[in-house]
Amino acid sequence: MTTAKTMKASKGKTTKSALIVWGGWNGHTPKACADLFAPWLKSKGYRVVVSESLDIYADPVKMKKFSLIVPIWTMGEITKEQWAGLRGAVLAGAGVAGWHGGMCDSFRTNTEYQFMTGGQWVAHPGGIIPHRINITVPSDPIVKGLKDFDMVSEQYLMHTDPSNETLATTTFSGKHGNSPWIKGTVMPYVWKRTYGKGRVFYTALGHVADDFKVPEAMEIVKRGMQWAARERIKPEYTSA
Repeated sequence: MTTAKTMKASKGKTTKSALIVWGGWNGHTPKACADLFAPWLKSKGYRVVVSESLDIYADPVKMKKFSLIVPIWTMGEITKEQWAGLRGAVLAGAGVAGWHGGMCDSFRTNTEYQFMTGGQWVAHPGGIIPHRINITVPSDPIVKGLKDFDMVSEQYLMHTDPSNETLATTTFSGKHGNSPWIKGTVMPYVWKRTYGKGRVFYTALGHVADDFKVPEAMEIVKRGMQWAARERIKPEYTSA
């Protein structure tokens, strides 16, 4: 059974509607992340539906109403019907925006889902470690005005789709996780792509909700959501 709650937009009526689906492995603090971004979307004029079940994906009537889908679900399984509903919504034009394992380590056996997202987690050598995020396309609105910045969190090594448009990267030092052979490996860390008529945004940032206390990490996700939903990006923070 789908358990969902609706947060109405703060001002007047709106045609914009966003779906946040959270659950799966609790180590990625999915509820805390949902609680962080749902009010922000509401403040931007979205009618926000928050679901603790994947079953909402299987409802085509509900799914076609969303202009933005925010998945926060690590590991687990997705049924044929749930995947068909999610896939159909994105192919028809719904945007998808997500981060870390909540989007790109969701359903490890569903390669079609990975084809949509553009990547899949493989490892995070060393666990929680210091690493640097490098902005590679400073003219893109999702990262414009942001300088390279540092994180102390998991540094994701991923399998990624060459068709992704990469906006930021991280480089492995080889000093962590007893994996010296990956020294110098440059890993895509923020990207955007299309899937059918839908826009797909992803960043490997955001291991837990507290990671979004780094202002660049929070800003990138906010802008990615706006881009995926075909909204004009309105920066709230710059560091350049």
